[in-house]
Amino acid sequence: MNPRLAFIAAPLLVLAYGVIRILDGLDGARGPGLAWTTGHLAFMAALVLFASTFVQMRRMAGRNTLSTVWTGLGIAGVLALLAQFGIDIAVGFMAADNAGMGVLFDQVKAVPGVSLAIYEGGPLLFFVGQVALVTQLAAQRRVRAWTPVLVLLDCVVPFIEKDLMPVGAILLLISFAPLAGRVSRRPVPAHA
Repeated sequence: MNPRLAFIAAPLLVLAYGVIRILDGLDGARGPGLAWTTGHLAFMAALVLFASTFVQMRRMAGRNTLSTVWTGLGIAGVLALLAQFGIDIAVGFMAADNAGMGVLFDQVKAVPGVSLAIYEGGPLLFFVGQVALVTQLAAQRRVRAWTPVLVLLDCVVPFIEKDLMPVGAILLLISFAPLAGRVSRRPVPAHA
């Protein structure tokens, strides 16, 4: 796959998830059903592409220790989110209605460590890694100074209101588009 594509497709898939999520909630409840599953699959595809963007941003940053740490944290967050969304899809298939989903989610979160690793702490690593990598690139003047601001806004928006995810996805697309243009197939020299 063309590595440039990930910087455009990941935000577009998050946008799709956000819109599907809003449509799924129009009846007053989200899931289970086709919209629930489709939206979650779109976000999972975005996560796989985000892992690629982390690797590419590490490369752009010179593959130094700091960029390697941020990439590792970001990918750990991707894995936590993939687990979370996988659980969400499984619960959607197992439950007859939204209330049944709630019961199943309570059972999953009652397993020691799951809530912290999969729903609370683990996913935050995704956002930390993403913002830190873009900030490192801005400090190295490889991206514009406003890029980390837009990425940070994208990360914060869902915590304010999940229905604003499409807005955050558009901000991310704006910030990632220049990164897509900077992806090269040539190796970037490592900094000492």
